[in-house]
Amino acid sequence: MNQLQTILYGAAQVVPQDELIKKLAAGKKLKVKLGMDPTAPDLHLGHAVVLRKMRQFQDLGHQAILIIGDFTAQIGDPTGRSKTRPPLTYEEIKHNQQTYLEQAGKILDMDSLKVINNGTWLSKLTFSDIVKLCAKTTLARIIEREDFQSRLQTNHPIGFHELLYPLMQAYDSVMLEADVELGGTDQTFNLLMGRFLQEQFGQEPQVVLTVPLLEGIDGVQKMSKSYGNSIGITENPKDMFGKIMSIPDSLMLRYFMLMGFKTEAEVHNVRMEMAVGTLHPMQLKKQLAFQVVSAFWSKDDAVNAQEQFEYLFQHREYGHAQEVVIDKTVAQELWIVDLLKVIGAVESSSQAKRLIEAGAVMLDQVIISDFKAIVAWHDGSIVKAGKTLFFKLRKQ
Repeated sequence: MNQLQTILYGAAQVVPQDELIKKLAAGKKLKVKLGMDPTAPDLHLGHAVVLRKMRQFQDLGHQAILIIGDFTAQIGDPTGRSKTRPPLTYEEIKHNQQTYLEQAGKILDMDSLKVINNGTWLSKLTFSDIVKLCAKTTLARIIEREDFQSRLQTNHPIGFHELLYPLMQAYDSVMLEADVELGGTDQTFNLLMGRFLQEQFGQEPQVVLTVPLLEGIDGVQKMSKSYGNSIGITENPKDMFGKIMSIPDSLMLRYFMLMGFKTEAEVHNVRMEMAVGTLHPMQLKKQLAFQVVSAFWSKDDAVNAQEQFEYLFQHREYGHAQEVVIDKTVAQELWIVDLLKVIGAVESSSQAKRLIEAGAVMLDQVIISDFKAIVAWHDGSIVKAGKTLFFKLRKQ
């Protein structure tokens, strides 16, 4: 696989692709930028997608530059937000920065990585500098952002400082003279602003490469700790394995692709095997869980986690579970409350809600804490409802 194929695999969009081809053909060592605001202490698999893409650039011999947004974190990225982010203290930002770097080291080559805080230059801008920077664009362009438009339409306030965020992130690209900037698809506006601002400063504009957002274990919303659907890259191997086993079957191949565990050809072959019934979803999900744990811990940890999962949840612990045959017309991804009703674990939605809020509902080792969660069950799944009720699901 050549450089371009490696870079494009798993990417959502490259803008513009012909410029990336030219940059690669020139044979120069590209400056590849990724910005991260330390707004929380932990990274999860959603962060790992873009970090693994950066590691690919490192392995291809390019210069990876991780921008820690110690300054921009004080503003708060408005991307995807329906309200202004609460401000963080300097101490919180520094603590989160340290844990980010420790956890990013599980993916990136830290020896060749450049780490720079954007406060290095942003904190030194005078008011005059900021006015001149703002003059490079227009208010109309800034409020083109989908989240700003949404807030305006719903009469939610937009802090003036939030309007400056895209410019601040873009200025990082100017200061670095970045060749490529990486980010999730939700960052497209900010990344393109970097490209625009570089042109305003007479620089060759960066190529923008976005990666898809990884859905969390609920299979619906993007992975986020605030949604309660994340898998932290430092979670213990047993919990990490169990959470992977709880994701909807429909997401398995997406996880393999975005985490870089299978090539396009391998994904195609897996689809064929599943279509003809030679590969069971449970087998594939175990492969995925094993690879995730191996990547962030070790193969020995993955072996132990899998053995523990199989022993506790397929043999000894739930040996007395009541077997329930579910009609083939029942969807394999459905609202947790509907699943509890189908198997006869509850009689009403209110009863289900009480059990869920008490942390007394589990599906295949994972506690279901969101009353609105959409869950995926499979042949052999184990559901716990309350302290003593266990159900082993069988597909008709």
